[in-house]
Amino acid sequence: MFRHVVMFEWTDGVDDADIEAMAAALDALVATLPEVVSYVHGPDLGVSDGNFDYVMVGDYASVEDYAVYRDHPEHQRIIAEMIKPFVAKRAAVQYHAG
Repeated sequence: MFRHVVMFEWTDGVDDADIEAMAAALDALVATLPEVVSYVHGPDLGVSDGNFDYVMVGDYASVEDYAVYRDHPEHQRIIAEMIKPFVAKRAAVQYHAG
């Protein structure tokens, strides 16, 4: 299993409606992609100081399946229009899980 994890720290200008729209767009996209085995995301609960604001975790059977998601035109649109304008900081990692 190939796992992709990405975390975001949002800019001060982001609001709940922006995040909800992004989340809905991502959910709609992954529902159409059989290459996505599992996809979860959500805001940090604020339990510990210094955490990122939001996380996304996607599982794929292979690197090639991940690339289908990564390069999909709708995913690229969501990044350009709904994520990048609000990102102050980003961190990501990909690894083989289980």
